Amino acid sequence: MPDVRIFWDPQGFELDSLGDKEYLRTTDGDTPYVSVSIRMLSIDAPETHYPGNTRPSRQDDNLAQLGEWLKAGRAPASDGLAEYLYPRLAMVRAGTLQEHQGEQAMAVFQQMLDHMLAKPNGGRRRVFLSTADQPFDQYGRLLAYIAPQYSKEELQTLNIWERATFNLLMVKAGWAASFPVYPSIPKHKDLVMLHEAAEEAFTGKRGIWAEPMTLIGYEFRMAVKLHEITQKLVAGQTLSSAQRNEWVVRFCADMTTHEVFYPQDYYRVAPYNRLFIWPKDVNEAVGRLNLVAGS
Repeated sequence: MPDVRIFWDPQGFELDSLGDKEYLRTTDGDTPYVSVSIRMLSIDAPETHYPGNTRPSRQDDNLAQLGEWLKAGRAPASDGLAEYLYPRLAMVRAGTLQEHQGEQAMAVFQQMLDHMLAKPNGGRRRVFLSTADQPFDQYGRLLAYIAPQYSKEELQTLNIWERATFNLLMVKAGWAASFPVYPSIPKHKDLVMLHEAAEEAFTGKRGIWAEPMTLIGYEFRMAVKLHEITQKLVAGQTLSSAQRNEWVVRFCADMTTHEVFYPQDYYRVAPYNRLFIWPKDVNEAVGRLNLVAGS
């Protein structure tokens, strides 16, 4: 065996995994190109496929049933959250609305790409990517902010809104909700812009906010999970406390008051003020962001 004298194997160290990707091409012996999907940071657009590859419209009956279970107190949700969710499940076909909004959001995003990546000379711009400290999510998607790649000369002629990321512009257009999750949050200046864009879209009833019974993408996914859990409980299955509550786990802080709320109280914070925090990060976030318990 070769006499290798270097050894490094820190406990718990793991490389981020990208999973299976489509091979595109190679330019030399050590430079292959593969396709990588991107999950745009700090925003959440409506779903066109969920769960898995199924259409959200297939959840219409399930979500209507969940609404009745919430009204009857049979779902493991607080009274306040049940009251908030009920009309969003009972008064519209929630899955169909989610799917329709998802298709509209995708069309708007494509229009942005076509317009902003087009160069005056007819060419096409490259895109600029900025990733989070943890670059990949559990699905192998690259977590990033994405923007058109401008030259130095062009950047000197553009203001901060004209060179905004697509993430921010989708929120400003109302076709994505603000969805910053600690610790992968924007720098203060960018967070202020995100908050401003989100509040402007919400109060102006742009995009998804034109429909008052809208379920934000994360609320739709949450409701689908809650239906699955409630269905088991109604059928008499015994679930642990953790299993009963796994449909909503992130804490929610109000960016304007510094208050932090338990997961089922997120609805008490205006959508444009919400900053979400994973349970494992709550203690750190409370200290770093000077958070206090919500009243």
